[in-house]
Amino acid sequence: MQSAHLPQPLLLQNKNLKRALVPFCSQAIAIFLLLTFALTNFSFMKLDTKIIHAGVQPDPSTGAIMTPIFQTSTYVQQGPNEHKGYDYSRAGNPTRTALENSLAALENAKHGLAFASGVAATDGVIRLLKPGAEVIAAKDMYGGTYRLFSKLWEDFGIKFIYTDTTNIENVRKEITGKTKLIWVETPTNPLMNVTDIEAVAAIAKKSNALLCVDNTFASPYLQNAIDLGADIVMHSVTKYLGGHSDVVMGALMMNSDELREKLFFIQKSCGAVPGPMDCFLVLRGIKTLHVRMQRHCENGRKVAAFLRNHDKVKTVYWCGFEDAKGYETAKKQMRDFGGMMSFELKDENVAAAIKVLKATKIFALAESLGGVESLINHPATMTHASIPREERLKNGLSDSLIRLSVGIEDADDLIEDLQQAIG
Repeated sequence: MQSAHLPQPLLLQNKNLKRALVPFCSQAIAIFLLLTFALTNFSFMKLDTKIIHAGVQPDPSTGAIMTPIFQTSTYVQQGPNEHKGYDYSRAGNPTRTALENSLAALENAKHGLAFASGVAATDGVIRLLKPGAEVIAAKDMYGGTYRLFSKLWEDFGIKFIYTDTTNIENVRKEITGKTKLIWVETPTNPLMNVTDIEAVAAIAKKSNALLCVDNTFASPYLQNAIDLGADIVMHSVTKYLGGHSDVVMGALMMNSDELREKLFFIQKSCGAVPGPMDCFLVLRGIKTLHVRMQRHCENGRKVAAFLRNHDKVKTVYWCGFEDAKGYETAKKQMRDFGGMMSFELKDENVAAAIKVLKATKIFALAESLGGVESLINHPATMTHASIPREERLKNGLSDSLIRLSVGIEDADDLIEDLQQAIG
C-alpha cells in the first residue's frame, strides 16, 4: 500500500469506522479502506467543485491546504519493510499519490497513475501486451504515438492496424482473435476527427479487447471516456491538465483493480515516473481547469468562426461546427468543443503556410498545446514529422495544414493577430 498520508478531517469524521476496522485489518488495509471512502465522497460534487477538491486534502501534519512537495528519494523505516506506506520514490511519493487520486477523480475512475510523459504512459499500456497481439488504432493520431507504435513496438512482435475509427464498421471488420487493444484518440490530433467511444467500447467488450482512449484534446472537463465504457484513459498531462506549459507528464486512469496492479508494476519497474515538484505543479494547474477550459471553448468558437469566414482560408477543422463530420458524436459525448483546431489556406503552397506561421505575434510558434497561451504549429514538420509523408497525405494531413491551440487571451486580440498574419 502506497499511501499512509490520511487527511486529518477524514480521521476525525470517521473515528468509529477506523476503530472498527483496525482490530480486524492490518493498518495498511485500514488506510486503504479509509482512503477509498474519502475519495467516493467527491462523487456527489458538481464538476467544477470536484476539480478543485477531489483527491486532495489538507496536510494532516501541518494543516497546509496545498499538498506539500515531498522532495525526497527515500523514507526512513522502523525495521526492514516496516514503513509508513512509502519506501522509495520510484514506487510512490505522497505528492504523486495526491495527484494520482485527483486524476482518477477527474475521470470518474477508481485509480490513477502518473508517468513521466504522455508517451511514457502510452508505452505502459502497450507493455500489457505480448508478442503476436494486435492493436487497432486510429490512422489520424499524434505523431509521437505513431512513432512509438511503428518504430519501436512493431519490432517486438506487436501488430498495429490503422483505420478510420470514426466509422465503427471499420473497427468491427479489423477485429480478429488476436486483437487485444483498441487505441482511440478523440478528437484526433490534428484533424479533429471524432470517434464514438461508447460504440467502440461495445465492440471491445464483445471481443475481450481493452479500449484505451487518449483524452488529451478534450480534457476531463469536456469528456469522460471511462463513463462511456473505456477501460483505460490516457492523458498527456503536459497539456490541458497542467495548463501552463511548465510540466511534461502523462497519466493513466482506470477502474479495474487488476489493470491498476499490472500498470503500477510497469510504472514502478520501468521507472518512467514524474518528480514531486512536477506533481505539485499539476495539482495547482488542475484547480483552474474548469475556468481555463471555459475560456478555451469560448475563444475557440470565436476563432473557428473567424477562420471559416476568411476569404483566404480553404478549410477549418473544428468539431464544433454543426456541419462537421463528427459533430453529432461530439455533441453526444462532449460538454463543449474545445479550443483545438486546424486549418488550410486556399493557397496550398507550403511557403504560404510558413509565412503565416512566422507572422503571428500573439500565437507562438511552438510544439505542444493546452496552455493558457495560444500556440501555432506546423504538424507536417513538427508534431507529425515522424509519420511518412505518403501516410500523412493519405490520412488528410497536408503539408500546408496549420494547427492552433487557442489560449485564454482576449479573443479579439487573437483574431486580430491571425488577420494580420493571414492578410
